[in-house]
Amino acid sequence: MAFEELLDQVGGLGKFQIFQFFIILPSHMILITHLLLENFTGAIPGHRCWVPILDNNTFSDNDTGILSQDALLRISIPLDSTMKPENCRRFIHPQWQLLHLNGSIPNTSEPDMEPCVDGWVYDRSFFSSTIVTEWDLVCDYQLLKSVAQFIFMTGMLVGGLIYGYLSDRFGRKLVLLWSYLQMAICETSAAFAPTFSIYCSLRFLAGSSSTVVMTNGSMLALEWIRTQYKPMLIVLTTCAFSVGQIILGGLAFFFREWRTLQLVLSVPLFAFFFFSRWQVESARWLIITNKPDKSLKALKKVAHINGMKNAEGTLNIEVVRSIMQKELDAARTNTTMWDFFSTPNMRKRICLISFMRFAHGMSFHGIMLNLQYLGNNIFLFQVLFGVLTFSARFLALFVMSYLSRQVSEMLFMLLAGLSILVNTYVPQEMQTVRVALASVGITVAAAASASLGIHFAELIPTALRGKAAGLEFLASRTGGALAPLLMALTIYFTTLPWIIYGVFPIIAGLSVFFLPETKDLPLIDTIQDVENE
Repeated sequence: MAFEELLDQVGGLGKFQIFQFFIILPSHMILITHLLLENFTGAIPGHRCWVPILDNNTFSDNDTGILSQDALLRISIPLDSTMKPENCRRFIHPQWQLLHLNGSIPNTSEPDMEPCVDGWVYDRSFFSSTIVTEWDLVCDYQLLKSVAQFIFMTGMLVGGLIYGYLSDRFGRKLVLLWSYLQMAICETSAAFAPTFSIYCSLRFLAGSSSTVVMTNGSMLALEWIRTQYKPMLIVLTTCAFSVGQIILGGLAFFFREWRTLQLVLSVPLFAFFFFSRWQVESARWLIITNKPDKSLKALKKVAHINGMKNAEGTLNIEVVRSIMQKELDAARTNTTMWDFFSTPNMRKRICLISFMRFAHGMSFHGIMLNLQYLGNNIFLFQVLFGVLTFSARFLALFVMSYLSRQVSEMLFMLLAGLSILVNTYVPQEMQTVRVALASVGITVAAAASASLGIHFAELIPTALRGKAAGLEFLASRTGGALAPLLMALTIYFTTLPWIIYGVFPIIAGLSVFFLPETKDLPLIDTIQDVENE
């Protein structure tokens, strides 16, 4: 907590911090588009079986020459319970009797049918190409689309653990640079993937690096800023996610071919890798890891950028050591993952934060990754939800300025869960009501994300913040990874996934009162600070 004194000398909000924002915020905008990309690149268009009499240009039959496409479709594809052509079956032989008397002639037996052994025909009015049409991820293979989303989320989960540890070991900046480069290469390569398995492998690697792009970028900015500006910074970074959602909806509308959209959103990552070289390693982390000389160099560099000329002359190693003596003493003991569970207060904090992130990740991604369940105009939904979540981040900041961290989080989580549960029982025909309730749900879920981010930064000490971010992302991405897989439960009970999405944030919202209140308190740096509270 003594680091605040050093920040006062070098500038807690100056040109340097503003420069950091101009690097971090645009990168977060692009990052969220890759997380939600398969709403569009993996969209499932209308489809039916390929049949020779309809789709073979060389097919010739005098009896069919006078028949319309609708008539040919009727004798080739059976109807489902809603009287629409089935997606996954066809008649083995044309059913000519269905052309007579509107098909009212009774049949003595059910016509023989078969699956789509020759492939599918897709409705390309919305998308000229998606990974679904590219690799036929429909019917018996439809779950593979959710598997692709699950693999990206699993990559984020694994990356959170590995890179969280590496960030605390080797520094925020170095790991961040590597992650930008890894994600840029993998996502660009995914646009040229020849097979579904290669595509999934590249998305896994991209997901693992996207975690640290999100966490380390935010940590670098957070650890260089004064306490009173922390909530604003976290809200701005989460607002960048909302702007990214709007950008994704607009770009997906113009680029309907999945490889083109993938490439357009991947190339900017190389620019972020280039510009991030000018960021400065966290002096707070350098001190905690017993590197006061390097910390002093970083502090002087920031003071110079911020125009604090007096600080460059008065700052020296003795000043740093005297102010941060307690933190330097603690730095002589290496921190490990076991430190989260070795003391009672720390153990309680990490377990509750992880559960809350898990519950929030499941409900938030349950809505965001399943836009097609709300209606056909997913472009509009993406932009609409982007605008709503953008507003929600400032709503969170406004509410948290008047209410405690605990009450704010409880309020947002309860509203998110209740809106999902109510929407579960609204009929599909009431499209406006369903979209309105989903909009409320995504708004308060976004506000909950911002409030959780602020509370997390205030609860975890600097010595463990990188590892904790890894665990936090492990919990959040486990929930996010389960969100698409839970949709498989619809074959047993159509509303079961949505009930689960709604119940968990309600439970998490009530559990927040087991965490301490941290409003207006400075960041803590050591485990001893946690236990002394």
